Amino acid sequence: MASLAPRAQGSSMKSVRTCIGTRTRAPRSSLLRVVARDGRVIADASATEPGRGAWLMPTMQAYETAVRRKAFRRALRLDAEPDTGDLLLYLQRHEQSVNNPNESSLP
Repeated sequence: MASLAPRAQGSSMKSVRTCIGTRTRAPRSSLLRVVARDGRVIADASATEPGRGAWLMPTMQAYETAVRRKAFRRALRLDAEPDTGDLLLYLQRHEQSVNNPNESSLP
């Protein structure tokens, strides 16, 4: 069913998602999609992995907030707290590459 709310003139149709850590809304292109695989949360940078995903600002602050709030389990609808170690390593490398662009270690 189509929304009956009027659109702002000239507004673009960019996808907006909510970060599970900070709860802020942002364009999909500025967030990192994460998915659960075998009890682990992994980064889905290309946003093509199958299954239920959640969106996270690619920062350590957002990650730590999401862990503290147990947001991964809730957003990914898991039965137990997942292992987020792989995601933590990805985010550490991401922040390092952002802070030192000449020393990128991301695949």
